[in-house]
Amino acid sequence: MTLVEALIGLTALLAVTVAIGLTLRARQGRVSRNASSELVEPRRLGADGLGAQATLLQFSTELCARCPGVHRTLSALASTHEGVRHLDIDLTHRPDIARHFHVMQTPTTLILDRRGAVQSRIGGVPNPHVVQLELARLAEEPAGV
Repeated sequence: MTLVEALIGLTALLAVTVAIGLTLRARQGRVSRNASSELVEPRRLGADGLGAQATLLQFSTELCARCPGVHRTLSALASTHEGVRHLDIDLTHRPDIARHFHVMQTPTTLILDRRGAVQSRIGGVPNPHVVQLELARLAEEPAGV
């Protein structure tokens, strides 16, 4: 292998790595909607109940550097929307919950409707404006849906 071939191979590897990194970064904080038929049971999470209108269910870990900031943001959003509750679940010692909800990174936020069904999922740091839009969308839905 010549030096030129090695440099070409190294450049190609670098380009692929950068492309993968940019793709993963672009997906951070994006909402994926998936209306689920499963209803989240708050007692399983150690909570006494869900929000009357919606619930912002945040999954965190002890070593997550971005989780405290997300906690403050989601708590503030919940306090400004009537009937919205914020729950922060620490997955550090609860791998069963992480597996059940397919949490691959923290923070991960699930937006639940009034019944407790998962309506939206945000991996990474959520954009507060996007969360507000999701809450507004849920508020417009009829109570039976």
